[in-house]
Amino acid sequence: MEIAKISSKGQVTIPVSVRKKLKLKTGDKIVIFEENGRFYFENSAMLALKRAEEAFAGEAAKAGFETEEDMQDYMREIRKEIRGY
Repeated sequence: MEIAKISSKGQVTIPVSVRKKLKLKTGDKIVIFEENGRFYFENSAMLALKRAEEAFAGEAAKAGFETEEDMQDYMREIRKEIRGY
């Protein structure tokens, strides 16, 4: 557990140990959300990546790709078509 103090401007300094765990750097944004009366915060970039991964889960298999190599081969073909050779 970590304790943070609220300044007169409503600002909170996130302890270094927490920033490291959340991979937060200067200028990063956080998302604050409530669940069952408790408040949580997360690194907004990491949350967006996690949500994108969840949204795309299973899509490659639906498209007929069984391995990562299948997907890479397909991408090579598309690049050839775009470049014209």
